[in-house]
Amino acid sequence: MHKFKTALLIASLAALSAACTKPAPNAAKPADTAATAPKATVVATVNGKDINSVMFDTFLQAVASKPASEVPEEQKKDLLDRLIDMSIAAQAAEKDGLDNDTQLKARLELLHMQLLAEAESEKYFKTHPISDSELKAEYDAQVAQMPKEFKARHILVEKKEVAEDIIKKLQGGADFAKIAKEQSKDPGSAKAGGELGWFNANSMVKPFSDALGGLQKGETTKAPVQTQYGWHVIQLEDTRTPEPPQFDAVKKQVEMLAQRKKLQAYIEQLRKSAQIQKKS
Repeated sequence: MHKFKTALLIASLAALSAACTKPAPNAAKPADTAATAPKATVVATVNGKDINSVMFDTFLQAVASKPASEVPEEQKKDLLDRLIDMSIAAQAAEKDGLDNDTQLKARLELLHMQLLAEAESEKYFKTHPISDSELKAEYDAQVAQMPKEFKARHILVEKKEVAEDIIKKLQGGADFAKIAKEQSKDPGSAKAGGELGWFNANSMVKPFSDALGGLQKGETTKAPVQTQYGWHVIQLEDTRTPEPPQFDAVKKQVEMLAQRKKLQAYIEQLRKSAQIQKKS
């Protein structure tokens, strides 16, 4: 039973730590103000030290991953016992002088700093919410940056001289697919005549994608292209602009991206007026 209770306490600590060290999930939502926040009441006392309702509700939300009001009463009782156990352990640590540990102090200071930074971000988005026009502008910007897709085929060989000879044969009218089936070392495309289908250039190694970018439709590389796989002869068959997802389908992701950019711009603005000294 003792081991089981210890495991529950450790799980609670882990959940609380994770909740306190991750970005605020509702940064764009207004935070509770002192005027609307409920008055703190004492829910337990451990060796004369109070645990108030605000602390308990925060613990509930962190561990249960839901608002305190939605946590069942039976679970609340269990979690209160866990919080009491945590308080007992913390008081024992203070008695042992662990609160003077240099590394622990640094961790506490970092956690304090992060929580304040998150609170500031929540306050910022309360007064600077993302507008519909900003969301649409961010969506359009992302769509404009969508990489072009290519349809190509290639022949992969081990030696540059072999690739050069293949290029000469192709320039003389030889059939690309026939040579690919006979000589290509790429097991995935050789049987299909070197066909790679449609793909994003970013999915290919850089020398390969760079070579594609320099080709016109129907054109074949005039010189072998070397990658870590060997030597390639590449033919560009077609290009297309991918169909972007509907705005409503990605609105949440776009909103998160716009928030990050807006917050970063705000931090950069604060940084310009900050007095910063880096010491090596």
